Formats: sequence, structure tokens, C-alpha cells
Amino acid sequence: MNSQGPLLLLAVIWMVLAAMAAPAAGQAKPGCPDSCGDVSIPYPFGTREDCYLNEEFLITCDNSTSLPKAFLTEGNINVTNISLDGELHLLSLIAHNCYNRNGTLQDNLEPYFRLSIFSISGTLNKFVAVGCDTYALLSGYQGEDLYRTGCMSICSSKKQVQDGSCSGAGCCQISFPEGLKNTTLILSSYFNHTEVHDFNPCSYAFIVEEAAFNFSSKNLSNLQDIEKLPMVVDWSIGNETCQVAKTNQTSYACKENSTCYESNSRPGYLCKCFDGYHGNPYLDGCQDIDECKNSSLNKCVKKARCKNTPGNYTCSCSKGYHGDGRDDGDGCNPNELQLIQVSLGMIFFFALSILLKR
Repeated sequence: MNSQGPLLLLAVIWMVLAAMAAPAAGQAKPGCPDSCGDVSIPYPFGTREDCYLNEEFLITCDNSTSLPKAFLTEGNINVTNISLDGELHLLSLIAHNCYNRNGTLQDNLEPYFRLSIFSISGTLNKFVAVGCDTYALLSGYQGEDLYRTGCMSICSSKKQVQDGSCSGAGCCQISFPEGLKNTTLILSSYFNHTEVHDFNPCSYAFIVEEAAFNFSSKNLSNLQDIEKLPMVVDWSIGNETCQVAKTNQTSYACKENSTCYESNSRPGYLCKCFDGYHGNPYLDGCQDIDECKNSSLNKCVKKARCKNTPGNYTCSCSKGYHGDGRDDGDGCNPNELQLIQVSLGMIFFFALSILLKR
């Protein structure tokens, strides 16, 4: 086995245990497609009528390619992952302005994102501009209010650009507030890249998942070959608080063994399973997890018996032992009478062995 063998084995074991411990994957309505390509589609999302909560949760599956692609509603925003905890992972277009050596604009794109009920995550994304003769604006709406922000990226030579640094020389990035939607990316240049054209003919701007982008000086040129980057948007049910939503049980989205909680980023609410339960809280409710069937899900010591209970489990010590039976508590310790019996047995065995030797 090579030097990476043990690490690979540990990684495999970890993934198996994680999969066993994880909640069951969210599922679609019975009779509805539960995936599009490699994207799982749990309810309240769905690919056709009667499969989604309402039209805003429609996922259009394009089967024209070898690996089908999922799109938000009937638009062109590519969906890559749907999470039941209120996150939707997308691929967003990169804005760009490209010039020739004379400073004439050759190619440009300033995308507009219409996200309907969804809003861009201000926690997980950043607004980024790349270029050495670039200033970029982000324009969008917070509710009914127009919001604008921007940043500037300037440099006169590639030597001023540092990999991993996005502080204004070749790259700038800024945060923006939660709840932003219906955004437009706007680009401009001071000298149309005439002074930096040899190494940077274009300006770029994009909203990107912060964990998915690390600036490199190569981005000054290679972003021409990249059309989209990952972005995270937030979703929730309706515009009501949990207290108001619960008053109408017909439309209330949280099913059995689940609880309601309000989104931190936008109006509306989300549902999650009670502790000790798993499943899709928006569909048929959540089911109890039997922690006793998997030792990685309970903290009972080897000398204890595990008993599953609704949403939890208990540990109890075997006969002859006392304690709470938990490895994060007292564990299981021999009773005093048993210790005496063991001690007497050892003394008797020792004395007998001496007598036999004579």
C-alpha cells in the first residue's frame, strides 16, 4: 500500500459514517421526478405541475444534453444544488467589457438576474471586480428600495497584482446586505484598457460564492474562457412569520415532527425536522432516527444497552454494572458486590494454584 493508502482508507470510512449519520435525502412528491441530471429535486421544488409548492418553485429540466441541466423556473439560471435549509446553488453569468488595442469596445455583457421570490445570500457571496482599468457597480433591490454599491480595481503593470489579494490592484471585492434581488452588474473603464491591453484587455464583474473563488493574476486574462461562476441564493416559504403561518393549517408548510423557523435573510419561513428525526419536513413529515442501529449515532458504552425512543435514545448498564451507560457520562462501572466476588475468586484461584504446586 502506498503512503496515501491509509489516508484514503480513512477518508472512505469517514464518508461512509457521515452518510449513515446524515439525515435522509430530501425527496420529491410521489410520482414526480426526484432529480435532473446530478441535481436532486426535493419538494417544495418540482419539475412539473402538481410536483412543486407553487410556480416559483418550478425547476425546468433541459434533457437536450448528455447530462440534463436544471434551471430556475423557465429562465436560464442554471441550478446546481437545492438544500432544504433554504439555500439554492446556481451558476451566475460574469459581466465583461473587452476592448481592442485602440480602446474600441469589442464585446460586452452586463447580466440582469431576476430571482422572483429568491434573494442573493449576502453571507455566502461577494461582489467581485477583476481588471486593471475597471470600476464595477452592483445595482439591485431590497424589497421596494433600490440599492447600489461598487468597487474599483486599478493597476499599471502585472507586477502590482498579487495572487490571493483582492484589495484593489487587479481585483476588488465587497460585501452587500442580505435580501438583495433583481440585480444588474454594470462595468466601466477609465482608459478602455489601452494602457494595460497587453496583459488585461477586459474588465469583469460577478457575484460569486466566496468559498468558490480565490483570485489569481491569471484571472486578468483567463476569465474570458469562463462564462459562469457559483452563486448562492436564499429561499423561504411565503412572506409570513411562523406565528402567522401556523394560523392557517391548510397552507402551513411544516408537516409532522417538524418545526418552523424564520429566515434570517428574507421574509418568510422554513421548516426543519425535530432533533432525532430526519426526512423532508415539507412533504410527509419527518421520521424517527433509530440511533441504536448505528453505534456512530449513539453514545452508549459497550457494556450498556441502547433503547430507541421517539426522537432520542437511552442507555442502561447491563446486570452487575451501574452508571448512566454513556461514554460522555459515568459509563458503566462494576457494582461493589461484583468487585468483591471477583476479588474473592482471584484469591481462591491464587491459593488453589499454590496448593497444587506442593
